[in-house]
Amino acid sequence: MAESSIQHADIETSGYPLQSLIQNTVKATHGLFHGTPTVRSTAATASTCTKLKIASKYRDEYLSSRILPQAIDQPNIPTTGTLAAAQISLEAPLTHNLITAGDEPTKVFEAATSVEDEVQRVLDGLSGKQLKAKAKKAKVPTRELVIKAAERGAQDSRNQPPPPGQQIVRKRVYEPVKPEWHAPWKLMRVISGHIGWVRSLAVEPGNKWFASGSVDRTIKIWDLASGTLKLTLTGHISPVRGLAVSSRHPYLFSCGEDKQVKCWDLETNKVVRQYHGHLSGVYSLALHPVLDVLVTGGRDSVARVWDMRTKKQVHVLAGHKSTISSVECQEADPQVISSSMDWTVRLWDLAAGKSMNTLTHHKKSVRALALHPTEFGFASGGADTIKQWRCPKGDFVQNFDGHNAIVNTLSANSDGVLFSGGDNGSMRFWDWKSGHCFQETDTVVQPGSLDSEAGIFCSTFDRTGFRLITGEADKTIKIWKEDEEATEESHPIDFRPSLSRRRH
Repeated sequence: MAESSIQHADIETSGYPLQSLIQNTVKATHGLFHGTPTVRSTAATASTCTKLKIASKYRDEYLSSRILPQAIDQPNIPTTGTLAAAQISLEAPLTHNLITAGDEPTKVFEAATSVEDEVQRVLDGLSGKQLKAKAKKAKVPTRELVIKAAERGAQDSRNQPPPPGQQIVRKRVYEPVKPEWHAPWKLMRVISGHIGWVRSLAVEPGNKWFASGSVDRTIKIWDLASGTLKLTLTGHISPVRGLAVSSRHPYLFSCGEDKQVKCWDLETNKVVRQYHGHLSGVYSLALHPVLDVLVTGGRDSVARVWDMRTKKQVHVLAGHKSTISSVECQEADPQVISSSMDWTVRLWDLAAGKSMNTLTHHKKSVRALALHPTEFGFASGGADTIKQWRCPKGDFVQNFDGHNAIVNTLSANSDGVLFSGGDNGSMRFWDWKSGHCFQETDTVVQPGSLDSEAGIFCSTFDRTGFRLITGEADKTIKIWKEDEEATEESHPIDFRPSLSRRRH
């Protein structure tokens, strides 16, 4: 330690600083091993190293893609090599120069200079791209952009094929589905008999009669052909909100705001079973087409699955955060579909009693559901819009835009007609496949009623799909049918598709 301190003291006192001695040593070492006495400055050496680093990365990553393979560049000429051979032929000269130039300084300098030139060209290209991007954002045409636009126009005029790289990826072009022609619908019959709003409808499987439930707490059975009253069932103490007729048993099921779910025997016209368990009003009811299962939903935010015979509760489908407005059942998964006031639609696994998927596309309350009789899909509607979905995963298909009202009810028939009824009495008829609205009309209010009583609460098609039944706020039931005299010439399709398609 003492000797080293003495040596440092001697170096400082002799007038030669330590830094100059280190530089002289570095020069001597460089001259010994490199073969030239001149040494570049530290800044120049750092910049050269940076450029060499960028050049090596550029060569390793992009050199193989500078020239396209023969199969893409010249598809008509048979290929004799592979992409690896092209890479070797490109990298071999430069690599050979760098390896064999180790003994001669001039060759090393020339190789480094060529690499620096290549890096400089890359950097110049990047700066040019940045300038073009800035000019594009500022919407200021530069000279290069104008020249390129002229060249592009000349190429289009000569109908030259695109470059080989652009032939591989093709842009997907949206082509709207052309709608089918449907005859317009007109009012056929008005049935009066209830003394309250008509909130539920159901057609029996034989298509001979239908049932209606009302705020007046009664269930009425009507003849479908003549519209005459056949029977009145009393038993509920609150408005009847849901009806369903079994296709395999002589039973009629009803639910209401009195928390009760009743099973009526149509042979004796009496209640034979009641299903207890809901904590609040029951707003919707659906029967499984194959199993002896009944599904109900209401204000307690759960859908309950009942065994039809034993009256026991099989599942409690919990997950919604607000009132369940509508419930539908089908044979294949998802066997249960529910809509709620929490803006969501849920698909349920009936075997496990759990939710399969939750559809959150709606922006407001979902009030209505409609299953298509033949296609594996359904529609949902609310205060914002009507949306079409594809089962089993609930894939979004399209929007039905144009019904600017609170949609209370939806119905679909096998001919591809979707009906939507609004809270203000507006009616829309849609083509199922294309989403085109081919008829816009309003319901006819019964004479003596107020304008505010022009709401449509429920609807259903009969078993043939040729009759539409609606229950309305003016205490009447209206039956609609297609105009038999209408033709494609008298009522042409006014289809004006948009250029883009909404995906949510």
